[in-house]
Amino acid sequence: MTGRATTIRLIEAGDAEQIATHLSRDASDFARWDPAQPAEYYTAGGQEKRIGRLLNGYRSSVGWPGAILAGDEVVGQVTVSDIIRGPFLKASLGYWVAVPFRQQGHAGAAVSMALRVMAGELGLHRVEARTQVENLPSHQVLRKNGFSTCGIAHAHSFINGEWRDGILWELVLHDAPPQ
Repeated sequence: MTGRATTIRLIEAGDAEQIATHLSRDASDFARWDPAQPAEYYTAGGQEKRIGRLLNGYRSSVGWPGAILAGDEVVGQVTVSDIIRGPFLKASLGYWVAVPFRQQGHAGAAVSMALRVMAGELGLHRVEARTQVENLPSHQVLRKNGFSTCGIAHAHSFINGEWRDGILWELVLHDAPPQ
């Protein structure tokens, strides 16, 4: 599993089965960080529908859904969402890596590549991210990619039966004016 180069690319409908396999196998681990999902979410069919919605957002220029690959195997996702144009030129960044592929540098490399997509192809000025207070590995990924904290979102998300605080992160990609 180690030693395979990390790349990212636009997610494809054909990725649904691999993604569903990772999400269903790792559901108990992700439950610490993510809101509860219906059973269909963990199936290839549910992921096909979700990927379809993500690709519709891409075609509407409000997102860029990416697959994280180790070699030719999908090992996670990196997603640019909530793109706002005009005087803001910003978006949110989210990512996850399947449990068997963690601590191999895939998340950090994928975030770095996504930042290049955001600054280049998407022409964005600013990126924002959110992590849970306890998610130290994600804090490290964001710091290594130049993010800094900019606040706490109190009671930000309802996870495992309770409202959880989130740390807000930011990164300015460039200072060029909007075009």
